[in-house]
Amino acid sequence: MPILISIFVVSIVLYLYFKVRILNYKNPLYMHYTNGKARIALGLFISTFGMNQYAHYQSQFALFITIIFLALGVAQIVYGYKIFKHYRQEILKAEAAGDLG
Repeated sequence: MPILISIFVVSIVLYLYFKVRILNYKNPLYMHYTNGKARIALGLFISTFGMNQYAHYQSQFALFITIIFLALGVAQIVYGYKIFKHYRQEILKAEAAGDLG
């Protein structure tokens, strides 16, 4: 249970950090890349929140809500990873071509 709460807190802090970090970038590639990392942190946050609620209440309704939160969290993690991976390759290509400066 303390592990879930620790992951819960770290993931929300990382999500907020990445969202604020997006404001510092002018290049859209870096903005999308950082947004992918933020989505991964958000998915982890949603998933651990659902698991924590089930660990706390342990009812059938809490299980239903946990399954929904896990599905949404995993969807965010997968989509964020795809964005992260795609824009990482785009940044590497742009750096190799010397476009990013």
